[in-house]
Amino acid sequence: MVNQNDEKRWAIISLASVPLIMTLGNSMLIPILPLMEKKLDISKLQSSYIITVYSVVAIIFIPLAGYLSDRFGRKKVMIPALIITGIGGLIAGLASWKMDQPYTVILIGRVLQGIGASGAMPIVFPLVGDMFRRDSEASATLGIIETSNTVGKVLSPILGSALTAIIWFLPFFSIPVFCAASVLMIIFLIKNKKKNEEEEPLRFKQYWQLIKDVFRDHKRWLIAIFIIGAILMFILFGFLFYLSNILEDKFDIDGIKKGLLLAIPLLALSIASYVTGKKIKDNLTLMKWITFIGIVFAGCSVAVISFMDHFIYLLIIFLICGAGIGMALPCLDSLITKSLDKTVRGAITSIYSSMRFIGVAAGPPAVAVLMKQNIIWMVCILTFFALGAGFLAFKNINPE
Repeated sequence: MVNQNDEKRWAIISLASVPLIMTLGNSMLIPILPLMEKKLDISKLQSSYIITVYSVVAIIFIPLAGYLSDRFGRKKVMIPALIITGIGGLIAGLASWKMDQPYTVILIGRVLQGIGASGAMPIVFPLVGDMFRRDSEASATLGIIETSNTVGKVLSPILGSALTAIIWFLPFFSIPVFCAASVLMIIFLIKNKKKNEEEEPLRFKQYWQLIKDVFRDHKRWLIAIFIIGAILMFILFGFLFYLSNILEDKFDIDGIKKGLLLAIPLLALSIASYVTGKKIKDNLTLMKWITFIGIVFAGCSVAVISFMDHFIYLLIIFLICGAGIGMALPCLDSLITKSLDKTVRGAITSIYSSMRFIGVAAGPPAVAVLMKQNIIWMVCILTFFALGAGFLAFKNINPE
């Protein structure tokens, strides 16, 4: 007979599978875009749309998914979302395999993946808050969720390159397989509440009023966390884009070797997220100061990018940046998940997820533009954003 601890452990594994799959579904394609350009006979701008359309669609649909999850239940939104994500990958894969000009249909498949992503990963945060009544358990689980998210980033360049070495469009077909595994785990390993514990769903007017009440009472620290989340993702993905290009353009390091080097600092982010989630428990004051210190680490690392032009130095700097961001993210997740009533938790955490997706989408193109100028411009702007995030954490996150 399965005991309660085993049930919780398997439920956490099921939850952690969602951000892992969503991250793989997007990041796995980044290192193989140059090959897609050749196979599909498209430009670099067109290939960038394969990545961008995923994030843009997710940003648009995330708030709707949050509302639906609050009204109808987390699993009732998450499971169809994962199925839609799998269908999107299947469409993109079949188009690449069977069609002579598959680019437009691939984009349609990516749109479906983005819609699915909007109802999958962002729902994980409120579901953790629903499942774990003890703040220490919720914080530890959110640390694992962030770790899983980062592990996806670590694996993406390696797995994407390995699958492409077999068949160039195989990464598209891998997504339905991953999604099917996650759906089965969520169905069988995450239990629904008993019917007598379910509250009557709120009408939209009541629901909207509750959200307005939440922002009226908590807007200062909520908006601060939204902005900090966006800035940290902006810095992380901007820095990752910069490092990826520098390794290839200046040091002639590409393919799986480049993926392995990029995995080193991302692994530091994973470890920092996991350890932070374990340590913060329900200590809100500790969450604030770890967030602030993590932002300081990230800010200091981007401020010294231009001091030395060597790939070992850049990896070390990115390692420090990743560790700092890894410290901050579980704290932000816990603050926003455990401080809100469950009736609006899905909507508020969805707005937070949207802000993070904005940072993910904006970081690489912004850094691409800045890299054409003097490197000092990139350093100054990233440092400025880090200073802003640090100020918001210090001034506006007040645990009392």
